[in-house]
Amino acid sequence: MTVFFDLLTSTLTQGLLYALLSYGVYITYKILDFPDLTVDGSFPLGAAVTALMLTNGYDPYLTLLVSLAAGAAAGLVTGIIHVKFQVRDLLAGIITMTALFSINLQIAGSNLIIGRETETIYTAGPVMRLLGGLSLIQRKLIISLIIALLFKVLLDLYFKTKNGLLLRAVGDNSVLVTSLAKDKGTVKIIGLVISNALVALSGSVVCHEQRAFSSTMGTGQVVFGLATVIIGSTLFRKFGFIRGTTAALVGSIIYKACMQVAISLGLPANLLKLITAVLFLGILIFGNYQKRQTAKA
Repeated sequence: MTVFFDLLTSTLTQGLLYALLSYGVYITYKILDFPDLTVDGSFPLGAAVTALMLTNGYDPYLTLLVSLAAGAAAGLVTGIIHVKFQVRDLLAGIITMTALFSINLQIAGSNLIIGRETETIYTAGPVMRLLGGLSLIQRKLIISLIIALLFKVLLDLYFKTKNGLLLRAVGDNSVLVTSLAKDKGTVKIIGLVISNALVALSGSVVCHEQRAFSSTMGTGQVVFGLATVIIGSTLFRKFGFIRGTTAALVGSIIYKACMQVAISLGLPANLLKLITAVLFLGILIFGNYQKRQTAKA
């Protein structure tokens, strides 16, 4: 029973950590209609910055802010390449992602392990004073839940502001934004900045949780993000009152649960990417089927 509880807690924690990435992909995919491959570079960027700072003795909470800023800078670069230099959205993301691969290697090398003696957001003083009586796996779940819910609430509040409404309008009706005397390019850049800041933050907290950085940890993250957003939106398609951030959060947890089930069934780790691709394809087929059924009705 204890083993099952720990497995469930670990799966929920992973889903909550990666929910931040899902929020970021939700902004680009569902709101901006922008296929942003920067995600595969900005996710490990947050982890690289965090690993380097932690191993050099910086405050663990400071690493979160720096990772946010680093991810925002990556999104800004993609936005400028696309908007100012008129490069296609897909190519703009690929260019930034490719550059970030080298930048991440320069920051933290190909791999960087964080020693057990180094404090993380799960073992730092303030957390230990409040939650010291709990096990590490329980602390990870609580802190991850707080972070995921905090940024969900902040995003929901932002989407209600004038700037947030303009951001939502860019993807649906860019002509409307122009008619309001607003530069749709600037609004799009803001969306990319926020998106990649969240993605980098996700990489940062995952680094805290795993105590490690790998230059390949960003591979396939954009596919993961898309899958979680589609899972959530498909699941809650008939529930208009469910916010997109909530759908992304639930989708992230469901996706991680599916991966955990696959591992528990004894499938080898080197097939996880294949499982990811098959699961993603299945979600897309199911989503398209639902759309056709709705159209017929």
